[in-house]
Amino acid sequence: MANVLDLRRRIRSVKNMRQITKAMKMVSAAKLRRAQERAMAARPYAKMITSVLESLTRRVDIYDPETGNLRHPLFAAREEKRILLVVVSGDKGFAGAFNSNIVKAALQFVGNRQGAEIDMEAIGRKGRDQLRRRYPLAVYQSENPDQQETIRGARKGAIEVTGDYPGMLLKLEATRVFDLAESIIHRYCHEEIDAAYIVYNEFKSVIAQRLVVERILPIEHIGEQEIAQSDEMTMEEKMQAIEAAKGTGTKLRPDDTSVEDKEAAQIGTQVDYIYEQPPQELFAALLPKYVGIQIFRGMMESVAAEHAARMTAMEAATSNASDIISSLTLVMNRARQAKITKEIIEIVSGAAAAG
Repeated sequence: MANVLDLRRRIRSVKNMRQITKAMKMVSAAKLRRAQERAMAARPYAKMITSVLESLTRRVDIYDPETGNLRHPLFAAREEKRILLVVVSGDKGFAGAFNSNIVKAALQFVGNRQGAEIDMEAIGRKGRDQLRRRYPLAVYQSENPDQQETIRGARKGAIEVTGDYPGMLLKLEATRVFDLAESIIHRYCHEEIDAAYIVYNEFKSVIAQRLVVERILPIEHIGEQEIAQSDEMTMEEKMQAIEAAKGTGTKLRPDDTSVEDKEAAQIGTQVDYIYEQPPQELFAALLPKYVGIQIFRGMMESVAAEHAARMTAMEAATSNASDIISSLTLVMNRARQAKITKEIIEIVSGAAAAG
């Protein structure tokens, strides 16, 4: 049995750790509230651009009446021989199984696409590090040393990591996300890829989350999610999230936006816009922004889900630390009692021997 001094040191150490985990939980709760507010603030823009596009589809025939082909390449569906997968993970740890679950979902998606060439774009350091250990990096070589243009080298395997964006989620900016979306659209329009997917944590509230793989290209129906794979929260995970959210001011259920959604739908179906530019030009210009806002929404929800996961993990760590402190305190009291009893016995025995 450890002596009393060692047990006191361990208890003091665990108490210090408990203070840290409790502080990290409150920080994550504050960041979660800000992430939720930011996601809600961006929602009207996404709804409006969807409504305008739905209005334009009634004026623009996306099919050529003579050839029957699609007028815009983002609607063109092809056999998925070359796929781009955007994996949105976190940049930091201490979030439980958040990052590992995202990588598992990506690996499951890859396993279901046997025979296809898959390029992975890693958003976040944690996912990037795990993917790099499994798959080779794509090779790029300069086409002209005097220019910045690069060309893709020979593939090292069917699955490659073609790019990574560490730190993008720490300060999520729409400009960088839209640049990424423009790059994906360019590759799709030039038939470098046949489809593009994004894997992320869809976040509505602390107890309304799911891990999804969503198709972003080609576009099939404007305003509708194309979910290829999803994984819901278990009841145990929901109960843990509820326990972690107590006393933090975090909303347990998603905001009721049915009225706003109904108004946005009426705008897209009842309002007849007067366009200064030809509808065809507006339709072609807004479609890339629509793809960009889909990716941006996924990243914002993933940021909120990461903070929620870290808040839950720190609540569990704080609870475990309290249990350890109670256990160590009990052991220390027993050790101190045994020490005192031993000293009393020694005193009594010495007195008896002296008498």
